[in-house]
Amino acid sequence: MGALSRQTVKYGVPHAASMVIVVSNRIPVAKGWEAEFERRWAERKWLVAQLPGFLGTEVLKPLKGDYYVVVTHWRSMKDFEAWTESPAFGEAHANAPPKEAFAGPNVFEMHEVIAAKEPERSQSSGASRKRAAKRT
Repeated sequence: MGALSRQTVKYGVPHAASMVIVVSNRIPVAKGWEAEFERRWAERKWLVAQLPGFLGTEVLKPLKGDYYVVVTHWRSMKDFEAWTESPAFGEAHANAPPKEAFAGPNVFEMHEVIAAKEPERSQSSGASRKRAAKRT
């Protein structure tokens, strides 16, 4: 499916009629390994952030369900593929936790953004901020 003609802003970057790739990896962390899994993410070097085409990432902790989800946004498929072939990718995936840290296999998914909406900034909210600033 090709990219739709649109103007969106995601992560502060305008994308006019461009493809944005969202890669997600659902990870079933075994009971008792959650703190270690989260610690590893907190101490990560985040070399991915230096790569061309990288737009951002989130690591989602389950509030309901059993999967942590790592979501990464890329400007193009080419940029994502370059990441998977980079030394930074190898370093990010080195020193993996033991198999018992996982309750099953990861579920990898890749999507193309076809629609996105950011919150609208109304003039009234700007006026409210100005009034609040005057009060302080």
